[in-house]
Amino acid sequence: MDAGTWFTQLNAWQVMALGLVFFGGIYGLGGLAMSLLTRTLAGLGIGRPLDTRALKPDQLQREWRQSFYSILVFGLGMIVPWGFLQLGWAHLTPTAGAGRIALEILVLLIWNDVHFWLNHRLLHTKRLVRYHGDHHRSVVTTPWSTYSFHPIEALMLGNIILLPMLVHDFYFWSLASVPVLSLILNLIGHSNYDFFPKVSDTHPLAASRRHHLHHARPAGNYGFALPFMDQLMGTQVKTSTTQPASH
Repeated sequence: MDAGTWFTQLNAWQVMALGLVFFGGIYGLGGLAMSLLTRTLAGLGIGRPLDTRALKPDQLQREWRQSFYSILVFGLGMIVPWGFLQLGWAHLTPTAGAGRIALEILVLLIWNDVHFWLNHRLLHTKRLVRYHGDHHRSVVTTPWSTYSFHPIEALMLGNIILLPMLVHDFYFWSLASVPVLSLILNLIGHSNYDFFPKVSDTHPLAASRRHHLHHARPAGNYGFALPFMDQLMGTQVKTSTTQPASH
């Protein structure tokens, strides 16, 4: 039995339980791994921390608490794509070659950047910014800032695969890769670490620097891992024009 068939044969309670274990597991492992990686690189003198100020006294506890709520939203929310499959609104292809899988993942990652920019920009409008303020309380970011946001924001950012599922029959593992790769890129963005200090702000490897600038001065750099949406929409922030915000 292929993974897609196995997933569609689960019942609703099993899907939600699987979602909670999946998102809780990848977030816990990812956060610990990123924390260890940045400390190791700093000790070796590779790269540099972006903001060396101390965290607010209750920051980590708040981030863990808000991340828990986001994991609930993401995990329980797995019932929605499962429901699409049950209703026949979407279908999974049972087999796919390596080339098709790679292309599907690439398209989904590009869509991830577009989807994130659109929702992130909306979250900075007057009507919705109140739901984004929780996330921006982390001025000096940590890996645990990654999922630290309001449940409304979690709902907005967590529906990335729904529209693609309606227009294309994806391979199960192509869709399953999205939250994993998205989390890895998001952890990099919130790592508060410049892994490649010599590259320019628009370089694909400068994602952590771009998102650090967004937390320092929120008016700009709404993109995810890649700079193309901010370049197209004229919302890019340059390092030379930005100073760290005060706590």
